[in-house]
Amino acid sequence: MRKKDRNSIRFIVSIVLCSMITFSAMSQEKGYVKIFNGKTLKGWDGDLSHWKVENGVIVGEVTPQNQLNNNTFLIWTGGRVGDFELKLQYKISKGGNSGIQYRSEEVPGVPFGLKGYQADIDGKNEYTGLNYEERGRGFIAKRGEKVVVDSLGKPDLISTLGTSDELAKKISNDDWNEYHLVVKGNHMQHYINGVLMSEATDNDLVNRKLTGLLGLQAHVTPEMRVEFKNIRIKQEN
Repeated sequence: MRKKDRNSIRFIVSIVLCSMITFSAMSQEKGYVKIFNGKTLKGWDGDLSHWKVENGVIVGEVTPQNQLNNNTFLIWTGGRVGDFELKLQYKISKGGNSGIQYRSEEVPGVPFGLKGYQADIDGKNEYTGLNYEERGRGFIAKRGEKVVVDSLGKPDLISTLGTSDELAKKISNDDWNEYHLVVKGNHMQHYINGVLMSEATDNDLVNRKLTGLLGLQAHVTPEMRVEFKNIRIKQEN
């Protein structure tokens, strides 16, 4: 085969592969809607002394000069979420604590306070990836756990997904990571960078929630900074 023909074949193959990769990426994102425009906090509501848009990303910040009395949330105003998938990129620094709140309710008397399920994020990656119920039952499924919560609200460990330390190695420190939540019925899965970090099935009919608000957390702490971008959601009801 002549060199010219080989080069032509290589070119065609590269075009086909690029097309396949692009098609695959588009298929994976089918049905997702962006809910942050990258410019303003339109569609979100929160304490603007702690939340802002900077360089195309949402920033939640607590400083020694600007403290919190209670955890505060930037709440999506696009409606309640039930069965959904959420993808976003986040970066946390200064050892802070944050999270993605979902199927949550407002806390009476606490401006921009929420209670409900949370996909945890922390700067030291001790808790990142677990399922925690803010102002509720506490730990639902720790990182590395697949649990079923019984009718009395007790989490029963069914199997492990790996040790917490092993899974922490899949999470970048002081850099961007992608969170992916898959929440359907009473079943919740938290993925980071494509790795399943925790999984829970909630059979507690009294305390579980099947719909509620979506929010981003800034936690009470001496100092923290969390950033979010490329936020998109796919809802099924």
